[in-house]
Amino acid sequence: MKKCVDCGTEIGMLTSAGPEGRHCKRCNAARLRSGPTAAAAPAPRLTDAEIERVLLTTEVSSDLAITERLEIVTAECAFGMHIFKDLFAEVRDIVGGRSAAVQKTMRESRRVVLFELKREARLIGADAVVGVDLDYVELSAMKSMVLLVASGTAVRLDRS
Repeated sequence: MKKCVDCGTEIGMLTSAGPEGRHCKRCNAARLRSGPTAAAAPAPRLTDAEIERVLLTTEVSSDLAITERLEIVTAECAFGMHIFKDLFAEVRDIVGGRSAAVQKTMRESRRVVLFELKREARLIGADAVVGVDLDYVELSAMKSMVLLVASGTAVRLDRS
């Protein structure tokens, strides 16, 4: 697996950015904001508690006191359905019913992608992400890989 040339984080096809895909998204954003020296700065360490404090909403709430809209943030999670999940899902598709294995995989991927969205927002100093949208995309013709993309607008809230 490739590594970001600035911080050494492992990057893949969906997580690389910048010229020739040589940077992680965080280092590429820093590089674009402040030039080549900013990308060399180490990324701040965030605790799970700091990440979990980020609020996610599907719409802009009238009682949220937004002081600044920072940028659109996204998170992605590609997940596969191994052969047995696929077989049972196909049978359920024919005879009817729900596939607990597929639902469990999708639920776990949703948790992962929402946590990653909060992390991305926290890295840029956001208190909340508004207008959160989840999109599922089939990556393979055999329905064995699915990409879940979460996106929203990172904002800062009035803390007074």
